[in-house]
Amino acid sequence: MGIGIKELIVILVIVMLVFGTKKIRGIGSDVGGWIRDFKKALKDGQEEGQTDIADSKRVIEGEAVVTGEKKNG
Repeated sequence: MGIGIKELIVILVIVMLVFGTKKIRGIGSDVGGWIRDFKKALKDGQEEGQTDIADSKRVIEGEAVVTGEKKNG
């Protein structure tokens, strides 16, 4: 019913014949870079979100927050 190992091997051989091994290596390298950048952006976004949450808690507790610095007022 689904795609088995034999079908995947046939597809891989056809792709190698069409694109060549150098092109496939380049594509693999590009995809790896995209995944790495995506993970880094995801991590940076989570860290930024944690900072925003901490700033929000300070505001709720009555502390003024200006550009990430506490300011008693």
